[in-house]
Amino acid sequence: MTDEDERVLEKAITDFFYYTSILHVRPTAHEVHAAAKCAELVMPQVGNVKDNYVLYNPLLTGSAAELDIDPMLPAIGDVDIMYYRSTLLAIPQGHPPPTQLPEEFHDNVKVSLCEIIDSHLPGYVYLELRYLLTKCTGSGRYNAKEYEQHKRIKITNPTHFHNLERHGPAYTMNQAQRGHISSDLVYCVYCLSWLPQAGDWPTRRRNYDWPDLATVDSVVNNGCDMVQVAHRLCKEDEWMSKYQWRLSFSRAEIALLNSWLPEQQIVYHMLRVFMKSDRLTETANDSEVSALSNYHIKTLMLWACELKPRSWWTGDFTVIRNSVVLLQTLAGWLSERRCSHYFINNCNLVDESFPLDTLASRLLWIKRDWLSQWFLNNYIRRFVPMCPESVSRLFDDVSSSSKLERAIMKVAFWKCNKFEADSWCAANKYEYFVM
Repeated sequence: MTDEDERVLEKAITDFFYYTSILHVRPTAHEVHAAAKCAELVMPQVGNVKDNYVLYNPLLTGSAAELDIDPMLPAIGDVDIMYYRSTLLAIPQGHPPPTQLPEEFHDNVKVSLCEIIDSHLPGYVYLELRYLLTKCTGSGRYNAKEYEQHKRIKITNPTHFHNLERHGPAYTMNQAQRGHISSDLVYCVYCLSWLPQAGDWPTRRRNYDWPDLATVDSVVNNGCDMVQVAHRLCKEDEWMSKYQWRLSFSRAEIALLNSWLPEQQIVYHMLRVFMKSDRLTETANDSEVSALSNYHIKTLMLWACELKPRSWWTGDFTVIRNSVVLLQTLAGWLSERRCSHYFINNCNLVDESFPLDTLASRLLWIKRDWLSQWFLNNYIRRFVPMCPESVSRLFDDVSSSSKLERAIMKVAFWKCNKFEADSWCAANKYEYFVM
């Protein structure tokens, strides 16, 4: 291809993702499923508990909560739902127990409080039962009484998920069990406060005002969670594998990704699709190199959004150019044996157990012309057979860049017309679940 042909193809792919990743205003099928699953976690408890309070509070996380785009290849895989007990909370070590609790806890007369104790590995902690909060009649305030024994909270398998398959901290409800969309349910313990382990994040210097102060305040005020999974290096240890918890910043990530520009969300979607399809992440099938996860891609994007100016995303923008730059950045990190956690400044998300050199070399040779062809052949063309014949037959002759551009955009316009009907189907299904 000539330089001009490559330029036309890059622009066509950028336009394709713009047109087919419309910011949706009606619920998608994944959002409908997520709403139903959140309701399912709550509804069986109503009327079955003596005090008629909700024992588990659901929190929709992952792509269903983070992304506003609805591309042709769904940006949402499994529906991710975290849930926490309304009778258990965590506080940072040494912090005084709270005297007031959020509204979702007001029906509880007694709430257990555990302290977050650092482990020897950044990002992983232990939970130690410390106080019992008792609600005062009339005032709504809580008095704290310290337990005589401070017991570490053990990771247990919830009895209500005994028939589900476990992957790390998640219990997976797969397609064979329920419908056509699988759900990952993750038990967590909620901390109302921002964690000191990430204490530098709210105040560190940011040259390009992302995230802005309002978003930072929202993130800090939402607190954090702990999920029941030990570090991979501790899973063989009999004691640590049972008592170690991982810090989760899912609440913060939802707020941050919701503030992204459409261009940023599109690039994030493209990177995830490419890394998974090209067998570079652990979710890819039959992968010889299976070390990176979607969280590494999210971390890469979060750093890029903070360290690059808005004009880098919105100026002379092509999704291919930005994607290649970010893949090269990731390759540099891996070569240097580092992938810094976005929130915890002393936490490295890679180590020598990863095939770092192999991954870095595979990313380094990716160029713009190659990645353009990859998305044309592995993303756009996979939808051509689904299009009407008047659209699909345009790909029989793409001998010039103008013909290829026309064929690509016809697929995009077909998807846009189909989007309205799909949205109404999802909305009708949503109404059914509500009833």
